[in-house]
Amino acid sequence: MPAQPWILLTNDDGVDSPALAPLADELSTIASVRVVVPDRERSWVGKAMSRFEPVTVAERQVGQHRVYTVSGYPADCTQLGARSLFDGPPALVVSGINIGANHGTSYVSASGTVGAAVEAAMVQIPALAFSAVRDGDWQVWSRHMSSPDSVPDWIRLAAVAADLTAEVWTNGMPAGVDVLSVNIPGRADRGTPRRVTRLADSRHGTLFTERDGHWIHGGVAGLRPLDVADDTDMATSEAGVVSVTPLRVAALGAGVTDDLRRRFDRSGDEV
Repeated sequence: MPAQPWILLTNDDGVDSPALAPLADELSTIASVRVVVPDRERSWVGKAMSRFEPVTVAERQVGQHRVYTVSGYPADCTQLGARSLFDGPPALVVSGINIGANHGTSYVSASGTVGAAVEAAMVQIPALAFSAVRDGDWQVWSRHMSSPDSVPDWIRLAAVAADLTAEVWTNGMPAGVDVLSVNIPGRADRGTPRRVTRLADSRHGTLFTERDGHWIHGGVAGLRPLDVADDTDMATSEAGVVSVTPLRVAALGAGVTDDLRRRFDRSGDEV
């Protein structure tokens, strides 16, 4: 008899994230959930994977859930959870909920949360990546959302994430979509409007500051949005609406134009 389909849950904020248990609880109302997460925070690592260093896997209890902790990166967690640790692959991968937004090309390309979901796409498993958008001042909000006092907030946000997960679980991923990147406003609940959006075009400015002979990453500093249209994920989620952005791995490739062919094609006879 084939095994029952199940959901793999991972994140980039690590096993101690207060968002982890509430989301695992909510997803468990949809299907069986197995949790594989980094053993510490692994933000801003994109889809980095361990190549030369060994990866250690251990077990911990988080709330009602047995959790596998991984010494590597979020994409390692997806790869191990999907291909190595269990008796078969998950039907769906859910990554998050991240403490902070992952909208716009600059954040999405750097995000470990999104990176874990992209790794799922690489092994042909649909995935959702959930991120929470700051409510007010970043320093105050992120400090609160990282503390045990934030659990009621994470329960509320997890319910939003579970509703979207249930839609994909029941009806499948939309055609031509590998990952849904979802940015949930910090005050959102199940009644908050949702909108399908496109990925905003954004770039990094200066991210590092010199301090005592070292260069320190400034995190959210240096973001330069190039596209602030109302239909983008950045504008939508910052306006208090849940942003649902389709991502496709194949879209990394640019279109082949006549100008490109003229400049770079070579028959081999020219030399």
